[in-house]
Amino acid sequence: MPEKKHLRGVSEKEQRQYEHIKKEAEKEGRYGKRAKEVAARTVMKQHREEGHKKGQ
Repeated sequence: MPEKKHLRGVSEKEQRQYEHIKKEAEKEGRYGKRAKEVAARTVMKQHREEGHKKGQ
């Protein structure tokens, strides 16, 4: 089973969003080797915009 990278300080829903964004980007060939970084930045941006603080 492939090991999933868990983003620190996010909920399970946000973790699933990260996995989905990363998988789709890799499948479509977008962002090259930066797919993981772009997915993480996208999820963390949404996390902050919702008013969450680190670790909540």
